[in-house]
Amino acid sequence: MKRFTMRDEKFVCEHCHQTVSPLGYTARDHCPFCLYSKHVDIFPGDRQNSCHGLLKPIGVEKFKDSFKILYRCERCHALHKNKMAEDDNMDLLIELSSQE
Repeated sequence: MKRFTMRDEKFVCEHCHQTVSPLGYTARDHCPFCLYSKHVDIFPGDRQNSCHGLLKPIGVEKFKDSFKILYRCERCHALHKNKMAEDDNMDLLIELSSQE
């Protein structure tokens, strides 16, 4: 079974309503402006999760030479992680890292 489906799509963030452009070098999986994501995948890019709740950023953790954003779904309360993108709002990432 394939565990990653490449989906680098333009979307409008359901939290901050900004138009988000494709990332270009990998799949875009969260808003770079407010860092929110959407609980739509079981495996990255498959769009098979029926929850569709907003994933609220709640922290960050070190991952190799970068970071992952930690999320909690506002609907089902599941925990989730996404890799940080190059154009993410660094001020918000720093704020999240200081909350831990």
